[in-house]
Amino acid sequence: MKLTVNGEEYDVDVTPDMPLLWVLRDELGITGPKYGCGIAQCGSCTVHVDGSAVRSCQLAVGDLAGGAVTTIEGLSAPDALHEVQQAWIDHQVAQCGYCQSGQIMQAAALLDLNPSPTDNDIDAAMSGNLCRCGTYPRIRAAVKAAAVKLQEV
Repeated sequence: MKLTVNGEEYDVDVTPDMPLLWVLRDELGITGPKYGCGIAQCGSCTVHVDGSAVRSCQLAVGDLAGGAVTTIEGLSAPDALHEVQQAWIDHQVAQCGYCQSGQIMQAAALLDLNPSPTDNDIDAAMSGNLCRCGTYPRIRAAVKAAAVKLQEV
C-alpha cells in the first residue's frame, strides 16, 4: 500500500484496517504523534490528512484513499519552525510535552481554516485536545500569537 507522509512516498505492507498511528510509529518510525487514549478523545495522535486535523489512532490506513499525511515532523520547513511551533516556545506552553505535537497540529489546522480566531473559536477547536498539565491559557495565547505572525507573512 502506498502512503505519502511529510512529502515522502512509502510502500507499507500492512493490513488496510491498521490504524494510521501504528503505521506511522511502528512501520515508519515517525514518533511525533503519540498514543494517548486509542479512542480519538485526547488528541495526542493528531496529524493532518490533506490539511485537515484527524485522529490517527482511529483512522484505518486503508481509508486514506491516497491522502497526504503530515505529522509534526513535516509541519515546518527544514530550516525554520512553523509559526505555531515558535509560538509554543515563546509562550512556554509545554510542561510534560506529551500532548504537544497533537496540540500544535490541531492549532495549525485551526489557523489554516480561521486565520483570526476569537478566544471562543480557539477554545472550541482545541477542546478535543487534552492537556493533563492544564496549559490551556498558554495554548490559547500561543494560538493567538501564531495567528498574528501568520497574518504578517
